[in-house]
Amino acid sequence: MSLAAPPHHPDAPRFRVRPPANWINDPNGPFRWRGRYHLFYQHNPDAPVHANVHWGHVSSPDLAHWEHHPIALAPSPGGPDEAGCWSGCVVDDGGVPTAVYTGVDRHHTGCGTICLARAADPRDPALAEWRPLPTPVVTGPPPGLDVVMFRDPFVFRHGGRRWALVGAGHADGTPSVLLYDCDDLGDWRFAGVLLDGTDPVAAEVFGPGATGWECPQLYATPSGAWVLVVSLWDGSPISTGYLTGRLRGDTELRFDTRTGGRLDHGRDFYAPAVLQEPHRALMWGWSWEARTQQEAERAGWAGVLTAPRVVDVHPDGALRVTPAPELGLLRAPEPFVTAPGRGTLPPAYDLSVTARAETTVTLLRSAGGAELTVRLDPGEGTVTFDRAGWPRAQGGDAAPIVVRVPGGPELALRVLVDGSLYELFAGDRAMITERVYQRPGDVRELAVPDPGAAVTGWALVPPTRG
Repeated sequence: MSLAAPPHHPDAPRFRVRPPANWINDPNGPFRWRGRYHLFYQHNPDAPVHANVHWGHVSSPDLAHWEHHPIALAPSPGGPDEAGCWSGCVVDDGGVPTAVYTGVDRHHTGCGTICLARAADPRDPALAEWRPLPTPVVTGPPPGLDVVMFRDPFVFRHGGRRWALVGAGHADGTPSVLLYDCDDLGDWRFAGVLLDGTDPVAAEVFGPGATGWECPQLYATPSGAWVLVVSLWDGSPISTGYLTGRLRGDTELRFDTRTGGRLDHGRDFYAPAVLQEPHRALMWGWSWEARTQQEAERAGWAGVLTAPRVVDVHPDGALRVTPAPELGLLRAPEPFVTAPGRGTLPPAYDLSVTARAETTVTLLRSAGGAELTVRLDPGEGTVTFDRAGWPRAQGGDAAPIVVRVPGGPELALRVLVDGSLYELFAGDRAMITERVYQRPGDVRELAVPDPGAAVTGWALVPPTRG
């Protein structure tokens, strides 16, 4: 079964990962097995609301064409995950794909347990059946740290051993990432606090407000730098951030921070998950709904995962991010635009613009004349996304988003649009993810008046595999 959504719904993404109906949030456990990419996600199979959390499951041979599989993890009555199978990862444990996830029981007070589930048949390329272990490997936070938030395990390798991070928040309001030695996946040992909110670099780039760091992800880049990604939480999601630096030690690990920043500058991106491959790292995020709950319930679906992104680090320590090159497989054989001008945009497209002078790109026009625009200024090194004519639900912030990139003779922009999901890449320096919903009378119209700009755009075509 492919991921193509009914074409008559203008807001429904057709090419990004989401279930056929109902709720999706955090991406979980991206994993490569027997020539296929597997991606899991938090999912309520019964309604488009955040409750009754299961793990949905899709797989792909190429990161572009995805197929649905049966639900991988479901709450076990009377078990440690009876109130939800929350975020985690998937690892190869001696040839057996194993999910490491947060279990929440009926007495949930903010602190989960760390649970395991194993693929029933590792020879099955679809990994269609999973068997949870009845007992958690970690029953709660370590004593003595006054931890009030504890969830989202992430397993990685360093120094020939297997380690894990767990997101945490403390009673005094300090967020942190806890470290465990789990070389034996069935026997976890608390190994200290890897990093917390008192770190000077983290405090400077994240600012105040977060009382917990959710969904920690740690990966090595081809350049040798390490990147720590966290989702900032204060009782509800705030934003996502990254820190680059060096991971030191063999038996005791330390993360020395160098710099960091906002991971995605949009308002509709959270809880990213990373797949470490031998020569690159891939990232997916969750894009929530920016419309009312009533609108989501009428539509019958809520949430979508972003396109996969390749993440690396520039020499100055800043994040380098680009859409995965495999997304080119979704492009129509011929571009629909190859020069500046004006024309109708399809519901899903992949657009590249390179400007040598200040240039405004219009992507959507309302019946009243309002325009959704992206302004490129190579001299100032800025990209401005302006959706003022499309206010967010219930009076949410719709102020223009300005990102800064190094100035130069030209500035490149890549825009991926799939229904209501807008993903913008300013060069390879900054991302903006926003949800914009088409209203009656709105027209998807491209306008690039600058004759010196280079413009190329492809419609996305329906998947043909699966």
